[in-house]
Amino acid sequence: MSSIVLPIRFPIRMLPMRLSRQSIAKLALPEGKVEIIVFDSDLPGFGLRIRAGGKRTWLAQYRLGTKQRRLSLGSTDAVDPDEARRRAKAALARVSLGEDPAEVKVAAAAARAVTMQSVLPSFFAHVEPRQAASHHADTRRYLEKHWRPLLEVPIASVTRARVAARLLEIAREHGPFAANRARAAISRFFSWAIGEGVAHDNPVIGTNKPAAEVARDRVLSDAELGLVWTHAGPGHYQAIARLLILTAARRDEVAGMAWSELEGSVWTIPAERAKNGKPLVLDLPPAAMAILGSVDRREGRDLIFGSRDGPFSGFGKPKVALDARMLAGLQAVHGPKAALPPWRLHDLRRSAATRMADLGVQPHVVEALLNHISGSKAGVAGIYNRATYRDEKRAALLLWADHVMALVGRH
Repeated sequence: MSSIVLPIRFPIRMLPMRLSRQSIAKLALPEGKVEIIVFDSDLPGFGLRIRAGGKRTWLAQYRLGTKQRRLSLGSTDAVDPDEARRRAKAALARVSLGEDPAEVKVAAAAARAVTMQSVLPSFFAHVEPRQAASHHADTRRYLEKHWRPLLEVPIASVTRARVAARLLEIAREHGPFAANRARAAISRFFSWAIGEGVAHDNPVIGTNKPAAEVARDRVLSDAELGLVWTHAGPGHYQAIARLLILTAARRDEVAGMAWSELEGSVWTIPAERAKNGKPLVLDLPPAAMAILGSVDRREGRDLIFGSRDGPFSGFGKPKVALDARMLAGLQAVHGPKAALPPWRLHDLRRSAATRMADLGVQPHVVEALLNHISGSKAGVAGIYNRATYRDEKRAALLLWADHVMALVGRH
């Protein structure tokens, strides 16, 4: 059996010449050749490669030990001869210090491919078993939504300045406390990335927190609850804020409320939407049903609040506006020196629970309303008593709603 041996074609080296705009314009690929390399007469190692098809590329050629390397410096269309010469000098200077510019270039290209987006699946797989379901959902939301502008940026290029600038944007768009949570989420991501060897440092360290943390035991007074109700603002945000007061539910439970979860005045929060993974059944008082009755039901959409694919989001700006209206209301009554202590929407849940207890609602009923599994609800007793608390919960919400309506003059 015979075989044909094809000749190996190496690029032809032309005699060195001073590589300039004028000299390279005169160069042409000899007939029958696929490639030539012309080196500069003044700077050893600096050259121009010409290939069939017309492509012309600047290069730097050097030797490290027994290995000869070539580093591409850009095409003649994009890089003029003077700039190419400067790049070659810089690369050859690094070679004299023992560095391999070609290897550095490959490593830099590989680093550019390692973005937050490319690494997030591994991070989520790592933290999911270590986080409660609701905490993990928050972590995903903060990283995928709040940090979206940085997801395609190489991790090596995510600097402290970039993080700080984005934190200011998050604070403006979603509120300072959401920015605090987003800051904590990305800091944990970079701490993990350092351990995995895909990041060299944590750019969050040294950035300022957008807001001082508010103590988690804030309970609004009746007057403050009245201000929230009165100044909640228009649209879905108003409805959500008022339902948070009336039901003591969590913010995301109300924001993600669906028509299919309602059967008459009975609202069932499914297990997958409850923080502790346990479903919660609430008999809504007439005041809450009146709020829901004011919301237009949109064809083809089960979610009650929000306008996009998901539930209502973007609580930051409406909360800032609400605070401004509440402060103005306070100052109109008490003078310009009146101040509004910091508070969060989650404080409405704590406030409702505390005020219901003040009205005489038993602790185990308050726990049942909050869907807490502790104390008298734990274990077998909790399973047995869950159904028997239905009447007590209904009575408690009705009592609380009457109290709120009296506070706000039945607005």
